[in-house]
Amino acid sequence: IDSDFGLAFYKAQEATKGTLPMEGTVLLTVSERDRSEKLADTAKRLKEAGFKLLATGGTAAFLEERGIEVEPVLKMHEGRPNIVDAVKNGEVQLIVNTPSGKLSIHDDSYIRKSAIQHNVPYITTVAAAVAAAEGIAARHTGQAPIRSLQEWHADLERP
Repeated sequence: IDSDFGLAFYKAQEATKGTLPMEGTVLLTVSERDRSEKLADTAKRLKEAGFKLLATGGTAAFLEERGIEVEPVLKMHEGRPNIVDAVKNGEVQLIVNTPSGKLSIHDDSYIRKSAIQHNVPYITTVAAAVAAAEGIAARHTGQAPIRSLQEWHADLERP
């Protein structure tokens, strides 16, 4: 529970043992339909928090057009080293992967499996990526007060 949405998301991830990283590398491989200014703002926020960004072709081009520096990474069918190799080698601490249809089903499946095997948090929507970036940014500023349920109830407005 938190009054800040990002922190509430961060705490929820911690509660499910899916703790979001505070540093490292974020892999972004996002479908064309999900490439929006919200995604660009989220990538920028993660970059400002000190994360290195890896991105597949179309996502990398989209972000670079908006002045966001990323390191390109190959999809599985494009050769090696690729996104799954990066996860297996411990080079990735957070994955943002939105499914993009039949062509990417094979890659998406292997990315998910690799994330699970190597205990890397895996996000499948831009909305969740926004929340994660907000939570990480808030944690970087030291926000994350622990309050009892009674304290939360005391703050509720009564009719």
